Amino acid sequence: MNVSPVRSSDVNQPMCPSRLVLEHVTSRWGVLVLAELLERSYRFSELRRAVGGVSEKMLAQTLQTLERDGFVHRDAKPVIPPRVDYSLTPLGREAAEQVWGLARWAERRLGAVETARAAYDEARP
Repeated sequence: MNVSPVRSSDVNQPMCPSRLVLEHVTSRWGVLVLAELLERSYRFSELRRAVGGVSEKMLAQTLQTLERDGFVHRDAKPVIPPRVDYSLTPLGREAAEQVWGLARWAERRLGAVETARAAYDEARP
């Protein structure tokens, strides 16, 4: 396995590799998948139902990306019919707790955001 050396990260720099990680965990579906997996492991179809509105293709892509980054563990059991379970790795749990806090904050502060939007829109000609 070819592993790159660890580079210093500064997310404000345009070529910082941590920007891609941040993009993956804060994407629309990344946040929701990570948050849902905080509760328990899921089969693909269960997870799709739990994360309302996600397409099969988008969920598959999101899971693959999160698995590649080391956040999600994919457990394929050699049974018929095939069974695949998804769960968080320790790194994934850490990331999920962070984004879940942000998601809960957004829910709690939605009223303030809507008020600010209305004021902004009203002030615009």
